Amino acid sequence: MASVIIMPKQGLLMEEGTITKWLVKEGEQTTEGAPLFEMETDKLTITMDSTATGTVLKILHPEGDTVPITQPIAIVGQPGEDISALLGGEAPAAAPAATAPEAPTAEAAPAPKPVVERAPGERAFSSPRARLRAEENGVDIAAVPGSGPDGLVVERDVQNYIANQPAVTPLAANQARIQGIDLSGLTGTGPNGKITTEDLHIASAAVEPAPAAEPIPGQLTRGTRTEAMSGMRKAISRNMLTSKSTNAQTNHRMVVDMTAAVALRRQYKALGIKISYNDIIVRACAKALQDFPIVNASVDGSDIVYHDYVNIGTAVSVPGGLIVPVIRDADIIGLTGIAAKSAELIEKAREGRLTEADYHGGTFTVSSLGMFDLDDFVAIINPPESAILAVGKIAKTPVVVTDDESEDQVVIKSMCALCLSYDHRIIDGAEAAKFLQKLKSYLQNPILLI
Repeated sequence: MASVIIMPKQGLLMEEGTITKWLVKEGEQTTEGAPLFEMETDKLTITMDSTATGTVLKILHPEGDTVPITQPIAIVGQPGEDISALLGGEAPAAAPAATAPEAPTAEAAPAPKPVVERAPGERAFSSPRARLRAEENGVDIAAVPGSGPDGLVVERDVQNYIANQPAVTPLAANQARIQGIDLSGLTGTGPNGKITTEDLHIASAAVEPAPAAEPIPGQLTRGTRTEAMSGMRKAISRNMLTSKSTNAQTNHRMVVDMTAAVALRRQYKALGIKISYNDIIVRACAKALQDFPIVNASVDGSDIVYHDYVNIGTAVSVPGGLIVPVIRDADIIGLTGIAAKSAELIEKAREGRLTEADYHGGTFTVSSLGMFDLDDFVAIINPPESAILAVGKIAKTPVVVTDDESEDQVVIKSMCALCLSYDHRIIDGAEAAKFLQKLKSYLQNPILLI
């Protein structure tokens, strides 16, 4: 009997995969567990094995197709086998439904309370339970008509409003609300017919563009080109949009004297041990996060989730995007352990060999762009984490210092700018400042990191 090969789910957050290469063509043999095709997820490109043995009778999606998880992509069976039913043949007609006995006449139900529509910009009054239900479902309470006294929005109004909305993923709902897209006319292609972000992109692309201006004779004519986002770029787009639309992000900056850290790295180098500045900063962050567990926490609805472990992600630039492999238990493996694990993860990231376990489960992220000569920058929080540290370049800078005799003098120091972006929903400004102070103390006294 023929078997259907489906798009597998690789990771809890995966919604779709792009087939980049079929390793077995139609008419060729495959065996269960043998490589069948390559696919690109939102993080990496991986080879997937066949889940059946036989001949590839039909490839349902060619290379380049992006397919939702669990959807059929190929059929494997015996040569000559009838697969019409698996290709979407008509289902047998359903038996006529039995005529239901006539129900006794019930008393007329009371007429529903009139719903009050508000003028644009008019304030929406609502009950606490209605606001809670709206927040839980990402609904703008101002868009819900009220049926309570004087147009008050009550809980059943929010429930009715949600029930009458098209099925949509939370991310697509947020994006549609931000971009002002009307979902009523869209047909979803996601699981169970849900509208996804891909449907929003298709709807936006379907809008008729304005006619191009007539070229001026003798003038150089240049146009535009469009290319589909890769799975990684889609993931970055989704995560950054989610981060900016759900977190109360703000930031603090602080300049740190890295002179002692530079000397420490030089000492390790003399011993033949390779330690990067980023390793030193990750180690300092791990210790500071132990001192300030709220910065290592995350938000889950109306709860704050504290993590007993410290898993620090390090942003790595790869062709076509960015990936954040995670150094697990950074608070207990020590500086040399961090250096070894970091080197391993960076190599795997650039060779495309990361597994799902390598880039999930982070509680804090360090992003360093000093190698590109940036003095400082602001990073966007990597959900579901609540903070991220942006690290600028280390530069020799004239600094005024006061000696033991209270005399000021100008000396050259190796200075570095740090910027902490944090979620103000759970991290107060004072706590963020204290965290940076503690981090600065560790970096300026790196003997504490050994």
